[in-house]
Amino acid sequence: MRIDAHQHFWQIARGDYGWLTPALGQIHRDFGPEDLAPLLARHGIARSILVQAAPTQAETRFLLDIAARTPFVAGVIGWCDFEAPGAARRIAALGANPLLLGLRPMVHDIEDEGWLARPALAPAFDAMIAHDLVFDALLKPRHIPATLALLDRHPALAVVIDHAAKPDLVAGDLGLWRDGIDALAAHPQASCKLSGLVTEATAGWTIETLAPVVEHLLARFEPQRLIFGSDWPVVTLRADYARWFEIVTALLGGCSQAEREAIFGGNAARIYLSRRGRR
Repeated sequence: MRIDAHQHFWQIARGDYGWLTPALGQIHRDFGPEDLAPLLARHGIARSILVQAAPTQAETRFLLDIAARTPFVAGVIGWCDFEAPGAARRIAALGANPLLLGLRPMVHDIEDEGWLARPALAPAFDAMIAHDLVFDALLKPRHIPATLALLDRHPALAVVIDHAAKPDLVAGDLGLWRDGIDALAAHPQASCKLSGLVTEATAGWTIETLAPVVEHLLARFEPQRLIFGSDWPVVTLRADYARWFEIVTALLGGCSQAEREAIFGGNAARIYLSRRGRR
């Protein structure tokens, strides 16, 4: 079963998408299940995982409602304020809904690069572990040291690195990113999404732009800990759904059929769905 492990829906009028401004052009409009369904069907993708796009619990409830009435949505990666009083209690309440698969603070927007390493966040992460929730880590390379501290402190926490930690494909300087990926991949509870790469590149990106990144991810995380995601509709700022699917397929050409099946769905089912008793 193929799974798109990273996609978004939003309604602009809800008003809590601070980053989603008219300057983003074609994605500054509403997107819902009716927009994604034909794209999934065209590429033989049976399920998707719906990921938060606003730092509010109201949006998480909005997404859980969509998931409850959309058969192809396998579950939701939501949001919770990890620093608020009673964060562990709030996470427990959210985790009571089996459609919630994980949580994602928007770390790349937090000014403190060391935020993830704050001891005060430990109760929130302990609550995630207790309720079998995955932590989706939305990072840039500068956040990797704090993420490593988090992984050391909570070895039972399942962590998925979103968008391969956003390598700098504009400048092309991948040294710091490579070192960070090496360190992250040394932690067996960490996995990584093949998603969000084209929007880190210039408009003139090619498959050669992405190849060194994917090759390094395959070497370090290996196919057993890589997960396909489209980052739709954000991906359409640089490529349509079909182009991204085609590029990932080409970049995985050296993998076996079993390895490609794992990346395109099996790993997402194991890491996200199985731990929550979902199929």
